[in-house]
Amino acid sequence: MNEIGTRPQVGLACSGDVRERYVGASDLAKLEKFADFHWREFNEQTSWDAAPSASSRVMAEFREFAAGLDALVVCHGAPRIDDTVLGSSRRLTLVGELEGDRFAQRIDVEAALNRGVRAVDTTHGSSYPVSEWALGLILIGLRNAGAHFRKLISGVDWGTPEQRDSTSEFAQNEELTGKTVGLIGAGYIARRLIELLKPFNVKLLVHDPYAAPELASALGFTLTSLEAVMAQPDVVVCLAPLTPGTRGMLGRREISTIKPGAVFVNVSRGPIVDSDALVERLEIGDITASLDVFDPEPIPVSSRIRNLPNVFLSPHIAGTTERSRTRFFEEMVSELERHFAGHETLHNLTLKTLANRRGE
Repeated sequence: MNEIGTRPQVGLACSGDVRERYVGASDLAKLEKFADFHWREFNEQTSWDAAPSASSRVMAEFREFAAGLDALVVCHGAPRIDDTVLGSSRRLTLVGELEGDRFAQRIDVEAALNRGVRAVDTTHGSSYPVSEWALGLILIGLRNAGAHFRKLISGVDWGTPEQRDSTSEFAQNEELTGKTVGLIGAGYIARRLIELLKPFNVKLLVHDPYAAPELASALGFTLTSLEAVMAQPDVVVCLAPLTPGTRGMLGRREISTIKPGAVFVNVSRGPIVDSDALVERLEIGDITASLDVFDPEPIPVSSRIRNLPNVFLSPHIAGTTERSRTRFFEEMVSELERHFAGHETLHNLTLKTLANRRGE
């Protein structure tokens, strides 16, 4: 590590793959205009469900790396920022998580807050591509494009004047403009999707028990019940995170209330939806689905969902663009810039934030 001067010292602890793929040259150059950057490679086991467990040797190295830093950012491969790491630098004022850890497994948030250290995360960086794909799936569903694509690649003539006039696949060919859209969840993805929907002049119904009325007023949507969001819109989009409370939240009863002719879109997590109940409703043929996620994944070759003409499927690709990876670091650099300029950061991790994400 370079000799510490008056400039903020920012450290990134992560695997070599993260360093190579996530840290864009232009973003690093922006950071180095106001801070000195240090990287240390760590390769601890990453888990979605538990904090990384590191040896005493690795933790000693991690504390040595953190010593003298003003900000410490972690990502895949990093050990956990615990109280001993937080105490290793008297200058530390911010810790951050780049991506892939909505529940802060790599940061002891309570310990950070107790020491007056701000905790932030930029996991919302993937919200941009997910919201774009959600919009794409809405449009695909409204046009029943999945059914037409299946026909066109099957080797049969498709699109004759007679077929356009008489077949059910052509009967559903709807515009998004002026429709009612229901969103399950009002987090980062929903807020970005709402921006993308503005040109279509849609009416928005949103269900999210954690959303403040002020957010609804600012973004122009109506907060309502899950029952209303499922039953009233022309398009229902599932954007809720997977928590103990949302697992299986959309069961047979909820799915049965989707109105005939509506489109159901899921870009969140498959286990939120009862797969069997969804398949049974789709087999009736009166609704259309556009699904980026399913339960289980990958979708079994034998699953009936693969063969339904009123379904468009993609293999959980919504948030995995290359651009989304560099955006995590780009967003973190912006947070660091705000922090060291004396401004408030936008994406703070608090105990309440984590409780909401866990559905507690």
